[in-house]
Amino acid sequence: MDALNLPPFDHKITKSGANYLIFDALRRKYIVLTPEEWVRQHFAHYLINHLNYPKSLISVERGTHYNKLQKRTDLCVYNKEGKPHVLVECKAAYLPITQEVVKQVSVYNQTIQAKYVIITNGLQHFCWQVDFEQRKFEPLQEIPMYSGE
Repeated sequence: MDALNLPPFDHKITKSGANYLIFDALRRKYIVLTPEEWVRQHFAHYLINHLNYPKSLISVERGTHYNKLQKRTDLCVYNKEGKPHVLVECKAAYLPITQEVVKQVSVYNQTIQAKYVIITNGLQHFCWQVDFEQRKFEPLQEIPMYSGE
């Protein structure tokens, strides 16, 4: 797998048939190791171990509906009231983060209504604060630490 622009973590990888599997501490099971999963695992550990987000508030591949279509979010962090706080979209390291990807995630967030949106391919990370009342996407220089909101 590609080296990423995220802190390394003590990952567990095993092999099952032709597939490599990585242990997902959030789902508590081994998951097929794809390039996107590699980024998702690194980013989840970054949120937990470096930005202090509690594991208990993070969901992986949560289902949501948009225009009658079933979609899944890569990572969603909830606040203490159980409302989406941070939406994270992960892409494989070889995929560029394009305007189309930003548009896709902002459209998903119209339904989810998270305060922060993050897009990462493990090499580049973009974060926005969303103001739904003023319909603004404000870019942030840093991903916010967990604040207990």
